[in-house]
Amino acid sequence: MAELIHNKDKIKVKDGTNIREACRKLGVPFSCEQGYCGLCSINILEGEDNLEDLTPEEENLGMDKKRRLACECKIKSGKVKISF
Repeated sequence: MAELIHNKDKIKVKDGTNIREACRKLGVPFSCEQGYCGLCSINILEGEDNLEDLTPEEENLGMDKKRRLACECKIKSGKVKISF
């Protein structure tokens, strides 16, 4: 199991899954959920190497390993600490 951390809140997620639902529970705002609007953009404070590569949608919005879209991002394993 992987772990997503925001402040003192921690949520366990299955390895290899999209972090969308976990981020929603942590309070990340969402709109389109299709990688177009960028509203669900999160900052990766720690553990960027535990995430899958950027999606084409993230690249189109100018994201990088430290700035991702919660609706598109998948966690491989381990811990990832975010802010938004």
